[in-house]
Amino acid sequence: MAEFDIPAPAPIVSVKPIALSVPDRGTELQVKVSAPVTGDRLPIIVFSHGFGSSLDGYGPLTDFWAAHGFVVIQPTHLDSRTVGLPPEDPRTPRIWRIRVEDDKRILDELDLLEASVPGLSGRLDRGRIAAAGHSFGGSTAGTLLGLRTLDRQTNTGEDLSDPRVKAGVLFATAGQGSDVTPAAAVQFPFINPSFADMTKPTLVVAGDRDDSPLSVRGPDWCTDPYFLSPGSKSLLTVFGGEHSLGGIPGYEVKETTDENPARVALIQHISWAYLRHALGVEDASWEAAQKALAADANPPGRLESK
Repeated sequence: MAEFDIPAPAPIVSVKPIALSVPDRGTELQVKVSAPVTGDRLPIIVFSHGFGSSLDGYGPLTDFWAAHGFVVIQPTHLDSRTVGLPPEDPRTPRIWRIRVEDDKRILDELDLLEASVPGLSGRLDRGRIAAAGHSFGGSTAGTLLGLRTLDRQTNTGEDLSDPRVKAGVLFATAGQGSDVTPAAAVQFPFINPSFADMTKPTLVVAGDRDDSPLSVRGPDWCTDPYFLSPGSKSLLTVFGGEHSLGGIPGYEVKETTDENPARVALIQHISWAYLRHALGVEDASWEAAQKALAADANPPGRLESK
């Protein structure tokens, strides 16, 4: 197993729920903020959960990032099981777009969020913001980075990217819409992304055993955000990784079918080092992580960049 050089974790503080008023959303936006208790000029990660999860999920990632120098902000989107939105709700067809609006609202309300966490005032670096997400959340984060959701009739899509977001990490994220199953195309018509304008620096993380029931193609479907997008990108292929990538959705959660702490550790270390590099904090950790993985005689994954 590759040995990664990473600082000792710092104590963190988390505050939840912080309620943001969004009048046209139908219900307030619940947010969790986690941050290290020490350090200044802290870069920011806005993390979008997968379908059905909430701000309480993804502790293996978000706690790690916060303990190693990031402020992590997690919304609960309308598709969360904790919201209980019925399928016939008129907002349901627009949930993919409301998710993007949720993340933008968070960036609009950084003053309020900062003030809601004891000791955080004056410690954010607002020039270093990343978007990250898993599965449905990866598509949400990708939209902030330039991904466009194409209408299946017109084949056009609106630019909903945000200039405040400088880089991102997409975990187990859907590939091109032409490869979804006929049933998925009907049930989830918004799974029709174009990556042609997703130019911002992005790390794509895909499991080589993530055989999505939404696609006819197989595990390489989730590598499309890397191969079909321009600009500086990196791809971490996690060997043996299924959709939960070893267990990133949470500690001991039932949806993890491939529980593997080593896989989770790999993803923690690589994503942390990549974001420090992509946001301009420092490059040494990313360079060291690449070398450590390349030197491993029995690596847990493969890393490539373009």
